[in-house]
Amino acid sequence: MERLLYNKVCIVTGAAQGIGKGIAERFAADGAIVYACDLREGSMDEWAKECSEKFGDCKSPQTGKSTQTGRVVPMYFDVSDAAAVKENFMAIFKAEKRIDALVNNAGVVFNKKIGMIVRQETELMFRINVIAVIEMVQLCSRLMARSGGGSIVNIASVTAVLGSPGQSAYSATKGAIISFTKSAAKELAPQGIRVNAVAPGIVKTERFAELYESDGAKIDQRISRIGLGRLGTPEDVANACAFLASDRASYISGEILGVNGCASI
Repeated sequence: MERLLYNKVCIVTGAAQGIGKGIAERFAADGAIVYACDLREGSMDEWAKECSEKFGDCKSPQTGKSTQTGRVVPMYFDVSDAAAVKENFMAIFKAEKRIDALVNNAGVVFNKKIGMIVRQETELMFRINVIAVIEMVQLCSRLMARSGGGSIVNIASVTAVLGSPGQSAYSATKGAIISFTKSAAKELAPQGIRVNAVAPGIVKTERFAELYESDGAKIDQRISRIGLGRLGTPEDVANACAFLASDRASYISGEILGVNGCASI
């Protein structure tokens, strides 16, 4: 079976659980060298080892020899700490001599109705969901340009496209990501760097389980408005990201790919 990301050096942020973990696993299965980044020290060590053992003995389609692709390397830092981001991205570039793909998945969410929005929470969402993404794209695009280009995939949200009551502040951060993606794509295209976004709908993750426990009836109503009649999975989102990061999407940039099961939330 063809491996879409064979030997590509990929960075995935927010990779310890949920969608980010699914993306990292999909990329490794597709033959990538995955640098899985998260905040919690040690949280990915065992999982990364298991993934590397499972996917790491890839064979080159050209030579048939075993390679060191399909492995997962855990890295721990705060994406909102610009100095830490630079230190780790530069370490990756020094080790691999290139960065082929960046998936900006790390994010935080506080679901509040407008009357209950708290400034401190909103500032944190913008700092991590928007400002950190801009800074990582700024740095990574410079490194990608040195080796002839690359692919950047930002994780947005269906809430930014369709709107969602109780998520006004959060959807504003993801709306910013959509706008940033479209403009960055135009700016970076001459350097051979593609920039796209994936906008997931409701995805069954650890976070979903917590939300369902607190307000299951409301979530059931939203699920009933999903055309395909089921929740999304991390694998659904990961497959979309793998396509956009791969050479099969070489003529696609500035696009927002909805992965929401034809939802009308």
